[in-house]
Amino acid sequence: MSDLHQVILSLIERVENGQAADGNRLSKSVTIPNDFCSIDWLEAQPLFPKFYWQSRDGREEVVALEQLHAFTDPSAAYTILGDNQRVWGGKAFDNEQSKTQRQSCYFFLPIVELIRQDDNWSLNINLSSDVQRTLQVLHHLKTQYSPIPPLQPQVGNIHYSPQFNEWQHIVNKALSAIDNDQFEKVVLARKTNVELPAPIRATHLLKASRAINHNSFHFLLSFSEHHGFMGSTPERLYSRIGESLATEAVAGTIGRSDDAQEDARLSQWLLSDDKNLRENQIVVDDIVQCLAPYTSNIDVQPDAALIQLRKVQHLIRPIHANLSSNVKGVQLLSALQPTAAMAGLPRDDAIQFIRTNEPFTRGWYSGSVGYFGHDKAEFCVAIRSALINDNTVKLYAGAGIVPGSEAQYEWQELNRKTATLLSLISDHNDNEELA
Repeated sequence: MSDLHQVILSLIERVENGQAADGNRLSKSVTIPNDFCSIDWLEAQPLFPKFYWQSRDGREEVVALEQLHAFTDPSAAYTILGDNQRVWGGKAFDNEQSKTQRQSCYFFLPIVELIRQDDNWSLNINLSSDVQRTLQVLHHLKTQYSPIPPLQPQVGNIHYSPQFNEWQHIVNKALSAIDNDQFEKVVLARKTNVELPAPIRATHLLKASRAINHNSFHFLLSFSEHHGFMGSTPERLYSRIGESLATEAVAGTIGRSDDAQEDARLSQWLLSDDKNLRENQIVVDDIVQCLAPYTSNIDVQPDAALIQLRKVQHLIRPIHANLSSNVKGVQLLSALQPTAAMAGLPRDDAIQFIRTNEPFTRGWYSGSVGYFGHDKAEFCVAIRSALINDNTVKLYAGAGIVPGSEAQYEWQELNRKTATLLSLISDHNDNEELA
């Protein structure tokens, strides 16, 4: 890592000599060895908050460290953002249920960003008038690090909230409400509490997940060594480049099989199943309606395709639109979150049912995580996620309830989704029923 060390020294020299006095950002390319792991490097840094991001296509990877500015109202960031600067963070699923501002919405402009675009790395520093603080952060950056050891599954105690009997009751209550035209769809979630004999770090779970859970965004936000929120999610909330917007409807799920013929049969069943296609169409209609005030035209892929993951596969319908002039990224964040794929439809009625009947607060699960700047933004939906506190890991999964849903089948779907991360930390059998 000698080149990274030299780049850090070069940036320190430029700051000390006042070469950046008239700008807000320094950037310098850096040569990184092929065996470099950014998550290992992230773990070694003593600076907080820590943020990690990898795009779903794998072309961009970012480590962001230490906050220069923090925002609980993301729209306020636009007044201080310069060219090529981005703020990172996210929003909880339900602001009203969150107990603190940080829980409901947190974005920050970092001081340090190590960025990979395809095969090109750069070290970037966002500047302020406090030169000594910038220098202090640069001096604290570590170039030497030890690889994170492989994550070993442990024998953990697992508790579901709700348990199966309560889940069955809530699902039946939701189906009755749908029959009575209270709403068209509601997404119900389950929290899986895993108590492990030994603590784990969020970076360890992130590294293990990134290695095997492909076709996914990977993210981490951590405020201390012992706490972190991470995820490996297949679902994009939206991506914006200039006036071009890309989003998608991801809804409808079936498991995977190790047998190729059986896996293909499951895929074809999902692509033709009326209940799952209807669930996906509900999400499409909701997104189109939400985007209408902000766009000049919207194009929806007519037929559902598949996004295939390690444990499950989903129906996906890409959606593209041209934004109207002067539309900012955070306006889209408020307009789209939560989608019908995370809450239900009509949105307000479904959220009220969730508040009343789910026995836990979702927090950032099924919220959004990502970044925005003046010219571009991208957010993923925070599913396949985990909240880690020493030896306690909280995993979350949800299932869309529509006419035809069955509690037992949806429970099995929750098991498959939770297994994305649970299988990495516990030797619990994915097929066990802990009701």
